[in-house]
Amino acid sequence: MHIFKKPTLGSIILTSALVIAGSAQADAIADFYHGRTMQMIIATSPGGDYDTRGRLLARHLPRLIPGEPTMVPQNMPGGVGIAAANHMANAAPRDGTVLHMLMQNMPAHQAVGGQGVKFDTRKLIFVGNTTDAPNVINSWYTTGITKIEQVKTQELVVGAAGTATPAAYYPAALNAMAGTKFKIVAGYPGGNDVNLAMEKGEVGGRGSNSWASWKSLNPKWIAENKVHILVQIGLQRAKDLPDVPLLFELATNEADREVLRFISADTAIARSAVTTPDVPPERVIALRKAFMDTMKDAQLLAEANKMGIDISPLSGEETQAVADKIVAAAPDVVARAKLLLEGTGK
Repeated sequence: MHIFKKPTLGSIILTSALVIAGSAQADAIADFYHGRTMQMIIATSPGGDYDTRGRLLARHLPRLIPGEPTMVPQNMPGGVGIAAANHMANAAPRDGTVLHMLMQNMPAHQAVGGQGVKFDTRKLIFVGNTTDAPNVINSWYTTGITKIEQVKTQELVVGAAGTATPAAYYPAALNAMAGTKFKIVAGYPGGNDVNLAMEKGEVGGRGSNSWASWKSLNPKWIAENKVHILVQIGLQRAKDLPDVPLLFELATNEADREVLRFISADTAIARSAVTTPDVPPERVIALRKAFMDTMKDAQLLAEANKMGIDISPLSGEETQAVADKIVAAAPDVVARAKLLLEGTGK
């Protein structure tokens, strides 16, 4: 038998106070954002997957932030993501009005002591991740290379946007630990430039691109078998790439596999939005909730579907945990990865 206890005057007052406090906090957040113009900093040149997703978020996320601010996208290429990350850490307002589509390799680049790092991804606040689709290395159809095994006997020239990027890291890692013969050309301003170079025959493939990006921006190339996916980079195979090996599966011993897992881990946070350090906690909560609500929003999903953009989100808390784990990787693994990524071998 359940006994109903009449609420005391004290409990009624406490409950009322909590409700009032919660409403006041929500009103304060709405008051802060109402009429404001937010920024969405994008670390790449226009047209690629980071840019497409950043602009998609900028169109839809503000509707679900209390106060309904506006949001303006701004491309800030430089150092292949480093300039924008440094801007977020050191120059952008620390009030929750600036978001940034962080380049996925920034936690690993920080962990290995990469050049130019003036940020700490543990202090940047992750708002959420739009997809955990793997990265992939591809060949162009004119090379005749369709499987990774062929690259162990035949040189494949792949393009990369800079040296401190996955497009340079992944082929270098396979050369050192799987016996492949990739030749890396790392001087392109962005991924679209590498795509154009493939079409012109300047390179025979791309050192990295998101599988989600290929599907959304170049579906015709996939349908016509103009790009062949040789390797996927992640911690588990994508459902629609069941026969394509993972990067770490190509290692010949467990020590190498651990290094390649470290290099692969950031695909779980492949297209993340972050804000600046020191944003008030209540605004962080509001931004993270708005992000997850946006990922379920009918208008965003309809536009994403029309554009062929994969949406498989991860919350800000979960994304932060993955990024922090990368920075805190075992010292011996980080040391070997650093040697590898600097091109000095094992």
